[in-house]
Amino acid sequence: MPDPSLAALQNLATQLRIDSIRATTEAGSGHPTSCMSAADIVAALFFAEMRFDPQDPQHPENDRFVMSKGHAAPLLYAAWAATGAFPRDEVLKLRRFDSDLEGHPTPRLPFVDVATGSLGQGLAAGVGMALNARRIGSDYRTYVLLGDGETAEGSVWEAAEVASAQQLDNLCGITDVNGLGQSRTTQWRHDLGAIAARYRACGWHAVTIDGHDLPAVLAALAEARSTRGRPTMLVARTQKGKGVKLVEGKDNWHGKAMKRDEADRAIAELE
Repeated sequence: MPDPSLAALQNLATQLRIDSIRATTEAGSGHPTSCMSAADIVAALFFAEMRFDPQDPQHPENDRFVMSKGHAAPLLYAAWAATGAFPRDEVLKLRRFDSDLEGHPTPRLPFVDVATGSLGQGLAAGVGMALNARRIGSDYRTYVLLGDGETAEGSVWEAAEVASAQQLDNLCGITDVNGLGQSRTTQWRHDLGAIAARYRACGWHAVTIDGHDLPAVLAALAEARSTRGRPTMLVARTQKGKGVKLVEGKDNWHGKAMKRDEADRAIAELE
C-alpha cells in the first residue's frame, strides 16, 4: 500500500494540473504546460514542506515562496486556492480585467511578495528574503522555483554568488528542468549535471532529482533543510505538460492554452 500522505500529495498535484488547465482554457491564454511540469514540486512544497498560515500569508514567521518562473502563475494560484486561501473556482478569473489573478504574479495579491513577470529576478528577491530572516532573527525559510530557461539570465548567477557569500542556508532554490523553452529546447536541455555543477561552482549545495518522484522531492527538501553554511539548489528533471499525452514533452506548446475540447480530454485523462 502506498503511503497515504504520498497518495494525498499525488492527488493534490493532479488537482493543481487540472486547475492550471481550467484557468488557462477559460482565459484563452497562459502557460498550462509550464505549470504542469512543476505541479509535483509545488504540491510537495505547499503541503509537506513549507510552514505558513494561508489565512495570514503576510505573517512574518511564514516560510516564503517565490514563483520566479512567473508565467506559471496559474499553478501558484491553484496552490493557494488548494490551501483554502480563496475559493477554488476563483482560478477561473485568471487574466480577467476585474481580477488580480494576472498572467504573472503581482504583489497586489496578499500571498505574493514580489512581481515575477520578468524572468531571472526571483532568486535575487529570494536572497533578500533570506537575508531579512537573518535580520529579524527568524527561522523562516525561503523557497524559489526557477525555470531552466530563465537560468540563462546573468542575474540568476549574480544572485547565486551573493547567496553563497552570505552563507544563506535558509534559502532553497528549485530549478524546474523541463528542457523546453519558449521556441526551442533550453540551453542545457535535461542535463541536470551541467546545471548542478554551475551552482556547486558558486558554492551551493546542489541535488539532482526526478521532479515527478515525490519521495525523492521530499527527501531532497529535507536534505536542503539540514544543510548548514550554504544555500541549496534542487535541480529537478521534469516533463513539460506532465500527465497529458497531447502535450507531455512536446514542443510548440509554450504559452498556449488548450482549446475547450482539448482541455476536457486532458482533465479526463488526469482524473
